[in-house]
Amino acid sequence: MKIGPHQLKNNLIVAPMAGVTDRPFRVLCKRLGAGMAVSEMVASNSLLWGSEKTIRRGNHEGEVEPKVIQIAGADPEMMAEAAKYNVDSGAHIIDINMGCPAKKICNVAAGSALLKDEALVARIVDAVVKAVNVPVTLKIRTGWSKDNRNALAIAKIAEDHGIQSLAMHGRTRACMYTGDAEYDTIRDVKQSVKIPVVANGDITTPEKAKFVLEYTGADAVMIGRAAQGRPWIFREIEHFLATGTHLPPPDAREIRDVLVEHLNDLYAFYGLERGLKVGRKHIGWYTKGLRNSAVFRSRMNTLETAGEQLVAVEHFFGEILAHSQQLEYEDEVALAA
Repeated sequence: MKIGPHQLKNNLIVAPMAGVTDRPFRVLCKRLGAGMAVSEMVASNSLLWGSEKTIRRGNHEGEVEPKVIQIAGADPEMMAEAAKYNVDSGAHIIDINMGCPAKKICNVAAGSALLKDEALVARIVDAVVKAVNVPVTLKIRTGWSKDNRNALAIAKIAEDHGIQSLAMHGRTRACMYTGDAEYDTIRDVKQSVKIPVVANGDITTPEKAKFVLEYTGADAVMIGRAAQGRPWIFREIEHFLATGTHLPPPDAREIRDVLVEHLNDLYAFYGLERGLKVGRKHIGWYTKGLRNSAVFRSRMNTLETAGEQLVAVEHFFGEILAHSQQLEYEDEVALAA
């Protein structure tokens, strides 16, 4: 897949997720097979650009190119200024967020709430595209409610105003993350535009990725929640798409090593105190469903230093390794989750 001048190594993209797709997570996913990763959304309000959170979200030091910054807001001029600011700071691609369903974003008429106002969508896209000399992409949902799926209209606006790639989550804004993603709308959009289309939503296995690519005709798939605690999903999908066969799942030793590497990167990126807290949710995702993991996670949340956290992780996996390389899950439901 190609976006502007940027040829991606494959068609597997890490979805932007607030509180998740920070630099350590993006770097890890790219190392384990992702062709591109999109940052957490950065506010278009210039008053926030100097904040620690915004600076961190825009930090792509040492990351494999292209560096993609997602911006969020509802004012065309502010969005244009945010795009210019982030390009000046090193972004290779600007992504516009019109897909986030979170109330705090939609309540300020940003994210997927923008889908209600097609004229405003056009003004924002036009302003951002004209403001920068790098590719601009757009992330949307299928519409703002099941009775108002207007993705076809939005896609046409995007293409007409210079958007170079369109990512679509197969749910409406009203659906949030409930129910199943639907791919008919994504297929219809792909057939209606010439720009690359990226399918997103409920892509949790190599088989599902293959199905979605074939059913929709999409140029790429975007994976979010399924990569939490499972960043190797990208290499698994890449291998399956190329060969039709499965890679062996990671054993306990590799999962431990990946998790420890991830935690150390978080400590370095956030500092020990904040890194400890961010690390807790990742540990929960990596160990979800593993035998005795509930007790382990409960204890994990009481630890107060990064050193204690690392020792606890090493001990948990050490017990698994002492018994077997094979991971034991509590039940099939936990494994599937």
